[in-house]
Amino acid sequence: MAEEMRIVLRNYGKVDPLNIDSYTQVGGYQALAKAKSMSQTDLIEEVKKSGLRGRGGAGFNTGMKWSFSYGVKADQKYVICNADEGEPGTYKDRIIMENDPQSVLEGMAICGYAIGANKGYIYCRGEYPYVVEILNKAIAQASEKGLLGDFNIEVRMGAGAYVCGEESALIESIEGHRGEPRFKPPFPPVIGLWGKPTIVNNVETFANIPAIVDKGADWYKGIGAAGYPGTKVMTLTGDIVNRTVIEVPTNTTIRQVLDDFGGGITGGKKFKAVQIGGTSGGFIPESLLDTPIDFDSMSAIGATLGSGAFFVMDETRDIVDVIDRISKFFAHESCGKCTPCREGTQRMHEMLHRVKNGGAVAGDLDYMERLGSVMSKACLCGLGQAAPAPVLTTLKHFRNDYTAKFN
Repeated sequence: MAEEMRIVLRNYGKVDPLNIDSYTQVGGYQALAKAKSMSQTDLIEEVKKSGLRGRGGAGFNTGMKWSFSYGVKADQKYVICNADEGEPGTYKDRIIMENDPQSVLEGMAICGYAIGANKGYIYCRGEYPYVVEILNKAIAQASEKGLLGDFNIEVRMGAGAYVCGEESALIESIEGHRGEPRFKPPFPPVIGLWGKPTIVNNVETFANIPAIVDKGADWYKGIGAAGYPGTKVMTLTGDIVNRTVIEVPTNTTIRQVLDDFGGGITGGKKFKAVQIGGTSGGFIPESLLDTPIDFDSMSAIGATLGSGAFFVMDETRDIVDVIDRISKFFAHESCGKCTPCREGTQRMHEMLHRVKNGGAVAGDLDYMERLGSVMSKACLCGLGQAAPAPVLTTLKHFRNDYTAKFN
């Protein structure tokens, strides 16, 4: 993996996650000290200038999001780290938190100073109890040494609901309510946790912040794709030789990730498709493998970078069977608050199940395309909006796999 460029994973294998001294010995918390020597507006402008965009899926400019909360006068503000890593096949956040938790805490503290918040929460998925232990130990050590200043961080565990990866549903969960997305606007940076201005960023996003503050916006902006600078942590799973985690510049192509870092398809078989961005990501055929992995290039081909998960399938895999299982997942995980998602995911699964079992009726494929198009626009949150992506992209690129199921 000599061609990797590690910014988020800069301390991977180099520090003891349970010993804060090993983090400070490699320069940890110097970025926070530097940030506090700057004015809040200058710090936010530096993050904005770096071009860092959210690494959780939405791809919004991080500094600009911070500026929204900074501009609101309030007696209390909050910083939330979204560690609700619920995408099957995705484990990048777990790797970051397990191996370098202090970088996440430092990034949160820098954000807290920038917007004027003294309270932070890490919302971690319920299936990561051992990660929560690591985070709590890291917080205790940082607090004991006074490195976080007046910024206090608390870990809250989720109950395993996939929808709580959406920021407003996550906020509802922290407040003790059922995890359901809110109608927007207002957006969390203005009215968020308990009605106060709240910044919600992903684990990977926060882990970038200390390096950006330390080395400067111009350094970061010069890495990767111009419109989505920096690096992306990717997790490789499925029919690929190297099932591992990597970090590469955002102008790296999908083919380079699969061949140069992934080592190609297992067993010498032919490539069929790769799903990128987790379960809600689109399926990409071989003809589009030279697309760079940055957010905008992926969007241009109807796909998403999302969580950075690469799920690779060889020529022996049944695309329709895979999509049927994915549709069942979304039907199960829909919170049910909005009709397009509650009904749409269920109807989509019913039609896919018929196709898979050879019982499709005339028009099913057209119905799925129409339903998917409506869901992508009408659903309340990102879960329902992204749920049709696997169906729509496979109907576009692998339609023959569907029609072959017709009797």
